Amino acid sequence: MPLTPPPLDTRSYQELVDDALARIPVHNPDWTNFNQSDPGVTIVELFAFLTENLLYRANQIPERNRRKFLSLLGVPLEPPSSARGLVQISNEKGPLETVTLNADLELRAGNVPFRTQAAFDVLPVEGRVYYKRQSTDSTLRAYYEQLYDAIDAPSLLLYETVPLDQQGSADLSFGATVDNSIWIALLARTGDNVDAARDQIAGKTLNVGVVPTLASGSATLGPSGRPPSTDASQLEFRLPSLPQGGGLVGDRAPSYRLLDTASTTNVLVSPGVVQVELPGADGLRLWDNLEPLESGTGDLPPALDDSQVDGRVITWLRVRPPAGTEATVMWTGINCIEISQRAHIRDEVLPNGTGEPDQVVRLSRAPVLPGSVRLAATTAGGAQDWKEIDDLLAAGPEIPAPDLRAEPGVPPPKPAPAEVFALDPEAGELRFGDGLRGRRPPREATMRASYDYGLGRAGNVARGAITTAPALPAGFKASNPVRTWGGAEGESVAEGEKQVARYLQHRDRLVTAEDFRTIARRTPGIDLGRVEVLPAFNPDASAEPGDAPGAVTLLVIPRYDALQPDAPLPDRLFLDALCDHLDPRRLVTTEVFLRGPTYTPIWITVGIDVVAGASIPQVREDVRKRLLAFLAPLPAEGEPDGGWPLRRSVMQLDLVAQASRVDGVRHVNGVDLAAGAGPPATTVELGGWLVLPRVVGIAVAAGDAVDLDAVRGTGPAEQPTGLVVPVPVIPETC
Repeated sequence: MPLTPPPLDTRSYQELVDDALARIPVHNPDWTNFNQSDPGVTIVELFAFLTENLLYRANQIPERNRRKFLSLLGVPLEPPSSARGLVQISNEKGPLETVTLNADLELRAGNVPFRTQAAFDVLPVEGRVYYKRQSTDSTLRAYYEQLYDAIDAPSLLLYETVPLDQQGSADLSFGATVDNSIWIALLARTGDNVDAARDQIAGKTLNVGVVPTLASGSATLGPSGRPPSTDASQLEFRLPSLPQGGGLVGDRAPSYRLLDTASTTNVLVSPGVVQVELPGADGLRLWDNLEPLESGTGDLPPALDDSQVDGRVITWLRVRPPAGTEATVMWTGINCIEISQRAHIRDEVLPNGTGEPDQVVRLSRAPVLPGSVRLAATTAGGAQDWKEIDDLLAAGPEIPAPDLRAEPGVPPPKPAPAEVFALDPEAGELRFGDGLRGRRPPREATMRASYDYGLGRAGNVARGAITTAPALPAGFKASNPVRTWGGAEGESVAEGEKQVARYLQHRDRLVTAEDFRTIARRTPGIDLGRVEVLPAFNPDASAEPGDAPGAVTLLVIPRYDALQPDAPLPDRLFLDALCDHLDPRRLVTTEVFLRGPTYTPIWITVGIDVVAGASIPQVREDVRKRLLAFLAPLPAEGEPDGGWPLRRSVMQLDLVAQASRVDGVRHVNGVDLAAGAGPPATTVELGGWLVLPRVVGIAVAAGDAVDLDAVRGTGPAEQPTGLVVPVPVIPETC
């Protein structure tokens, strides 16, 4: 919303009349008739009307001054950021043909709209991802050694064919596989002919979505800038390369050919889509002379135990990182496309042009996504497109004038465009030029705008939440395999007004510790819950702040973390957004370290006596909440600062003091405290500037405190973040 300063006086006409009539008995006790027909009351109402008009005019003074001041400074409110994600569209029951879907396709997760970023082909096939995991079953190994002994097989390495978790919750390191690869089986749909499906995908582009492991607790901005991009470290996609005749020959070793791929991002670092160019139908075939014991061995694709699935295999894609590169993926699938959370408004009619300087019009929906506005002004001479510009001071004049200072014969420079407008994305306002800097909209010109707007944090939806796509053909299904990310709320009015003074201090440059704190909080696309600045501190080499001149360490904690809400950690996308925002604003030689906290597990038991008449369960719950809030890493909701102080030990006496301040607690009988599996202690030293406590178990009882070992044995332990899914395992050899 736009900045709205409070008015000087909010009294209305009726309040002024009532206030004046209430004072009459004090100043003139003989006046007792207060009916509206009384001449004196009429005079009071007249002056109340005049006073209300004066107050209205007076209230405009600070608002106009504030708006003008903010306009001169160019400090608008930060708009909300739109979420991003991946969506998988499958042709489950549609016709057996490749269907091309246009860009800007609308998808929905309930009432939250999303749109695709580009056009892509949906291939009429199913994709399943497998990898080879080493088996350590000694009994099974002895059996296979006897089985292959007759053919003089070399030393065997047994493996199991395991499906990659398609829930987007488990991480797989390529180094943990037998062959440093994952395998994508392209399957014909149930009931389709394999050869017909192969002909349909021949020569097409297969979109493969890849989500790498995003957990990362650190990032560094070196003195010379961000580390070089690793865009060259893309995954390699290979298809079986069949010799003449279509079977294995010679040493029976299979070969694979590298496919052409394209991607807008490095999928080893951030989620993205890899476009894989498939060859003709002959290049999508498999070997036709495999022996029964040869299937799945060596470098051949993994063997499948389900004969029905194995009979639907069109071909295999072998995916592996470049040599010497470590990579971990969370999810991989086919027929994927990138999406962003936005809704589209087409041809909205705006107020007509006035021909006056500095005309301002407001769009009906906000916040508006920068760069999405398309404006057309129609006059008697026809329609003309106007472009968005960052600063109207860079716009050209409405009527170009020659530069008389230029030498004769020198061609004049190309004038800057004049048909431009500046956008305030948070308020949804379009501002036009004054004629000298930017053209004025012609009088009575009809203006229409098309634009996109977002919903901020509401766009961060869970896995599988996107299910509706009105424009999809019949038989198609859409779903997001992983949660969407990057949606954040816009800046509040109170925070925006504070930026006026802060902007005058830092001028959008990172110099002081307060500059780092203030500018980091305005990073778009993330919801920063806490930031601590440690000047002259290198977390890898310093013992205390002040030991490393030229280095600055930022301890950053997101406000929300779906995996562990009580102890949030920044992931790679979060840190990348901070790096992109801070890098152009820091001093050239400053080295910036971005780190997430390290949490020390804390166990607590408390025994209390409750005041007579108070609810024992309620008091116990209040004590529990008080201690959790006291040890929380983030400030309380609505508070700009707070959270557990850095380098402060957790002391038993502090917990006793906090528990005793809860209403209904008559006496604290005892508090037991321990770190992890350690013994009870009166003080837990956290050790380190980037270490915070995390309460993994707490028990509050009426009477004596419960034994710590009993709580640690049955209390809430740290839960695994992955979803364990039982799958059938078929042992094979390679």
